[in-house]
Amino acid sequence: MKTEVRDAAVITVAVALGGVLLGLLWWWLAPHVPLIGDRVGTGWVVYLKDSEGEQAVGVDGMFTLLGLAFGALSAVAVFLLRRRGGVPVVVALGLGALLGSLLAWRMGVWLGPESDVLAHAKAVGKGVTFSAPLKLGAKGALLAWPLGALLVHLGLTALFGPRDPEETYPQHP
Repeated sequence: MKTEVRDAAVITVAVALGGVLLGLLWWWLAPHVPLIGDRVGTGWVVYLKDSEGEQAVGVDGMFTLLGLAFGALSAVAVFLLRRRGGVPVVVALGLGALLGSLLAWRMGVWLGPESDVLAHAKAVGKGVTFSAPLKLGAKGALLAWPLGALLVHLGLTALFGPRDPEETYPQHP
């Protein structure tokens, strides 16, 4: 039991640290939402440059797709390293993936464009296009990595995991 708990802790930390890579990829691959600032009276307003653009949805979609890919990769890695499985391994995989998702989200927001939109609009000037802060509108996307990892691990365990020995029944004439 002590070995399983230690292995589970290592799996949790290793999978969660994958969130750094996910955050970097999300920041790099997510579409930028173009904004434009305008001076109205004594204040500033900020508008979407393309009011019918789908970039904001693309940001959420990119995080979801990357999360699913990371889920599949982490599940395959954990399965190959710990083929015999066990409850602590599965809990560690799910918890590590959730922590990694949270880390990736916060890292992408931190790396992304400035979060103070009005100050950024004033700094770039009237009529100049700039990128909106990177944010995750659909918070359910944070569950893509854990759910993907658990489903892929379940499938791999069902297909290729060790089998329980079958009982032999006595033959009756």
